[in-house]
Amino acid sequence: MNARERVLAALNHQEPDRIPFDLGSTQVTGIHVVAARGLRAALGLPPVGPVLCDAIQQLALPEDDLLARLEVDTRGLFPLNSHNWGVREEPDGDYWRYRDEWGITHHRPRPDGLYYSIVRVPLEGPEISASDIRNHPWPDMGDLQRIAGLREQALRFREQGFAVVLKDPFAGIFEMAQRIVGMQELLIMMATDEALAGVLFDRLLELKLDFWEMALPRLGDVVDVVTYNDDYGTQQSQLISPAMFRRQLKPRVRALFERIKQLAPHTKQFFHSCGNVRPLIPDYIEIGAEVLNPVHIRARGMDPVALKRDFGADIAFWGGGVDTQDVLPHGTPQDVRDDVRRNIEALAPGGGYVFCTVHNIQADVPPANILAMWQALREFGGGERSPQ
Repeated sequence: MNARERVLAALNHQEPDRIPFDLGSTQVTGIHVVAARGLRAALGLPPVGPVLCDAIQQLALPEDDLLARLEVDTRGLFPLNSHNWGVREEPDGDYWRYRDEWGITHHRPRPDGLYYSIVRVPLEGPEISASDIRNHPWPDMGDLQRIAGLREQALRFREQGFAVVLKDPFAGIFEMAQRIVGMQELLIMMATDEALAGVLFDRLLELKLDFWEMALPRLGDVVDVVTYNDDYGTQQSQLISPAMFRRQLKPRVRALFERIKQLAPHTKQFFHSCGNVRPLIPDYIEIGAEVLNPVHIRARGMDPVALKRDFGADIAFWGGGVDTQDVLPHGTPQDVRDDVRRNIEALAPGGGYVFCTVHNIQADVPPANILAMWQALREFGGGERSPQ
């Protein structure tokens, strides 16, 4: 099997020759630039001036030599968006400041803070009106510049035998709405004025459709997976009730997924949400999600054995390979090895599994632990060898 065949077999719930491995094909399965630098050094690869695929999270775009050394099966396409396009850092006291195309202001500590945080949203305060939402200077998501050069990249990846993943152009409808009006204000709005929240959700849905209706006729035939990244879970429960999700967000996400399938019926729909989303997984499946990421194994209700048992016939799992909150940054290489083995044994049987970490590999992860993860994947997931 080549890499693409391996990934597609897994997503079609067949057991491939070995478990496919993803690193860096999305902005939720990536590696922080500091960790990437250390990993290259540990592998004896020459130092490089890194390219960021996500300036907000300070994620490196893994270089070809690193991907080849680790036998990564996926390659990502990154449309131009507020995380990688027109990012102009300006000094602001103790911080770097950046105002993006949505009107959102971010900052990170100077001189070398690890990531950006949102410090101001564009629509603030309790007096937001439907007119304010409609008249906001929204970015043009149908701009062809956003996909410039991506078809050529995808064709090259296809020729090289890799599975091609096309990233969603901005955060999911629920998460992006929080970035526009603030999390507290959005939750109040959803509880007290569903119609107003609906105006915001509908505008974001329109923007997503603008992008996909521009991009997929040009890219759909050379793409295998499309992503949708929203966050509904916390470590213990959910950010909103399942009933609120079903009433206010589910119909809109369903409409989005249905349109994507009309435009590119062969692609697999990847749905990202951190945290405990177990009560929502049947809803995700119902509206067309075919892949669940990141499989947040440390969150309540997200035991991988139970997830595989209850949902493994209906949705593929992409992630959950090793805990990124504690084991990967703080454990020993043996701890990492043991965690990888447990998670592979839970999630891989029968196919329906692509291996990667629970979320992005952060700056504090020792290279030795990343290599222990990789070696354990090869030992327990097939294709045993050393990347050294």
